[in-house]
Parts: sequence; C-alpha cells; structure tokens
Amino acid sequence: MSDPNGDDRRTSDESEADVGTGTNDGPTNRREEAAADIDSGTGIGDGERSGGRDHRNESMQVANEERRRKTPVISLLVAVLGAWVALSVFVFQTDPAPLWNNVLVGLVVLVAAGYNYYRVTNDVPLSTGIASLIAVLGVWLIVSAALLEMAGGLFWSTLATGLLIAGLAGYNAYEGREARTVATETGPGA
Repeated sequence: MSDPNGDDRRTSDESEADVGTGTNDGPTNRREEAAADIDSGTGIGDGERSGGRDHRNESMQVANEERRRKTPVISLLVAVLGAWVALSVFVFQTDPAPLWNNVLVGLVVLVAAGYNYYRVTNDVPLSTGIASLIAVLGVWLIVSAALLEMAGGLFWSTLATGLLIAGLAGYNAYEGREARTVATETGPGA
C-alpha cells in the first residue's frame, strides 16, 4: 500500500517485511529518526540524551517538594510582613531616616518574598538566594531599630517584624535547599 502524500519512500520492490529489519541501506522510518533528534519540550523521551536525567522534570519535583513543605505560605507571610514594615511608618510618627529605611527595606522584602511565592506556585523552585537576602534584610531591620534610634512603637514594631522576617526567610531558604536535595537525590529508580 502506498502513501498518497509521498511520505512512503520505499520502492515497489521492497516488501513491508523488510522495513525495520536493517536489510535496507537507508533509514527505515524517517519520522522516528527525526523525532529522536528533536527536543519535545515536554520531557518525555528526552532522558536518553541527557544521561537519563530530565532537568525540567527535576525542577518540577523540587517545586512540588517545596509546596509540600509549605514554602509558598511562608513566602506569602514574609511578603505581608514586608508590607507592614513599609506601612508602619505611617502608623507611628518618626524621623526621616527611619521612615525611608523602613519603607525601602519593607518594599524590597515585599517584592522579593512575592517573587519567591510566585515562583513556587508556578512550578519553579524557590530561589534560596532571594530567601537568604530577605533573611539578611530581616537582620538589618533588627539592627536598624537601635542604630537609627527609632522610638516607641516603631522601635518595637521594627524589632519584632525584623525577627520574624529573619527567622521565616532563613527557614524558607533552608527548606528550599532541603527540598532541592531531596528531589534530586531520590529519583524514580531510587
């Protein structure tokens, strides 16, 4: 039987029993040969070229492990705390230096933690570098409360929020690293 589209490249003297047996000099099935050279983007069948490991699937495993460990919830909580730091200067009266410190640090924490939340909820692993940066900013909030001589409620608010941000972001960075380790060490054959 011949293909009317011309995809069948066998000559009339070749029998269908010869196809795929290696008796022909040329390729027996051009579609399969071409498909073997194409990266499908889905990760299915691509493991042969990458040493048996599919890095896209590995990334999704890391993100799933991070979701199981509740890192998106912690990232969202840290983002809310960052928003509180930025807005707390409007609740408590303060000088310009603490005002700008809290607004800028709070906005950076809000954006960075929101970015990590976005990553994990979209099957992209949490950025441990960003989470570590947020933890450092939390430590800065603790130090800046005394260094900038914040007074009254703003001092205690900045101190407590800095402790929470440093602790939660540090924990998030640790859990993100552990999730990556667990997901990459245990594979389908392990």
